[in-house]
Amino acid sequence: MKPQDLIRKKGRFSMELSAEEIEAFIVGVCDGSWSNAQISAMLMAMFIRGLTQNEQKALVRAMIYSGETLDLSDIDLPKVDKHSTGGVGDKTSLIIAPLASACGLAVPMISGRGLGHTGGTLDKLESIKGYNVNLTKSQIHETIKKCGFALAGQTENLVPADKKLYALRDETATIESLPLIVASIMSKKLAENLDALVLDVKTGDGAFMSDFQDAARLAQAMVETGKDFGVKTIALITDMNQPLGRFVGNRLEVYECLKIMRCETDSLMKSTLDLSIQLTARLLVLSNAVKDLDEAINICHKKIEDGSALEKFRLNIQLQGGDSSICDETEKFLHEDKILKVPVRSNEAGFVNQILTREIGEAICEIGGGRRQAKDKIDHAVGFECLKKIGDKVEVGEELGIIYCRNDSQALKISNRIRNAYKINAEQPLLENLVKAEIF
Repeated sequence: MKPQDLIRKKGRFSMELSAEEIEAFIVGVCDGSWSNAQISAMLMAMFIRGLTQNEQKALVRAMIYSGETLDLSDIDLPKVDKHSTGGVGDKTSLIIAPLASACGLAVPMISGRGLGHTGGTLDKLESIKGYNVNLTKSQIHETIKKCGFALAGQTENLVPADKKLYALRDETATIESLPLIVASIMSKKLAENLDALVLDVKTGDGAFMSDFQDAARLAQAMVETGKDFGVKTIALITDMNQPLGRFVGNRLEVYECLKIMRCETDSLMKSTLDLSIQLTARLLVLSNAVKDLDEAINICHKKIEDGSALEKFRLNIQLQGGDSSICDETEKFLHEDKILKVPVRSNEAGFVNQILTREIGEAICEIGGGRRQAKDKIDHAVGFECLKKIGDKVEVGEELGIIYCRNDSQALKISNRIRNAYKINAEQPLLENLVKAEIF
């Protein structure tokens, strides 16, 4: 099949492509027989014309089998995973993987890096000295066999089509296509050969999709795709109108997760714990490990309280080459580098009515805590401690939060930006639910 014929069919005449034609497109992406110009033209055609359900399913299938898939059939446990669309302070994967493992599930958590204002699980993990996220397929398999989960990046041969397509979508401004987003996310997760999948779709100012209806459409499309491929799938639509938990920034977020798994959760960290348990509990129910959600939630709390989740994380860190002493010496881990702590104080009195969450994420990115481009290096130690959340009372001069930075010039660069991200009014606002909806 000539690329020009398929591009013409989809782009010029808006005709449905057959499964064979979509497979030919993905083969061409991977073997180099389609040029970047031709791939970009097809992506633009898909972006403008959209994809039917049959086309989207065919695209996901072709992408899954564009390379190798994980085979965990010799591990006699339910295979589960979780995916988040990303946000500011979104660190739940670091708790969910060891917690689900402690509950008797196997978790092949293939994760990504942060880009822009949203963080990435791999960047957080690499703040742990020696931790190796670049595992081979066999290393992922062995790590899961020994501790119940692996936290790793996409291997070279796992869904290789997505790597090429994602880069070109970024260059051609076709990122915001619902079918292409679904295909990108779900192909990677379905290549893990899961029994159950829980999706955390963020909505609000700090989310990739700020509008609730857009987030709901994405959640529904991904849930339907998971079910089409025989994977029990649900999605929670969760709030991202303020940073999740207490800390934003790679090492800071690992520190928060350690504190939670050490049963040292404070009120500012509670949303991180609550969301982690809500997501993990649904994995237990979906995989038939327990009968109902209340029982699953109770089990999750017990596995945190008795230290089982922390011990799973400790073993995983050892297996992936990291320094597991951080599980005991959490304060030493936090202050591993020389860091300046600079408070951001309020100029007003009243109640926090709004937090421009994206602004906080982008401010931390500005001092090296995130990346603008994939090639950028990360400073794992910088970040922000959120001391005031929506609904909290604030006095003039009171700390809204603390910037963790390398020097005064970094603090000066972003202090006003963070201060202005807090909108303070005389009236106390109604608080939003952390979980806004559940999509079956």
